[in-house]
Amino acid sequence: MTDSSDVNWREEYLEMKVLSKSQVELLTKGPTSLASSWLLGAMHGDWKKMKGIKDPEPPNCQSSLEEFLKSQKDQGI
Repeated sequence: MTDSSDVNWREEYLEMKVLSKSQVELLTKGPTSLASSWLLGAMHGDWKKMKGIKDPEPPNCQSSLEEFLKSQKDQGI
């Protein structure tokens, strides 16, 4: 499954760096194994770093046992 944004970063990355033959093939043909998908992901991370793109911080989903017990008590359980 390849969308247009996926193709755009790959084409741009090809022009930004000097790559090995296997890296060029991976960018043009896509991964064929788990290890090659890891390498492609690392190249995508490198591209994002070069472009200054930062992923948003994940939300804080922590809670305490005290909060849980209070919510259960409020529900009559």
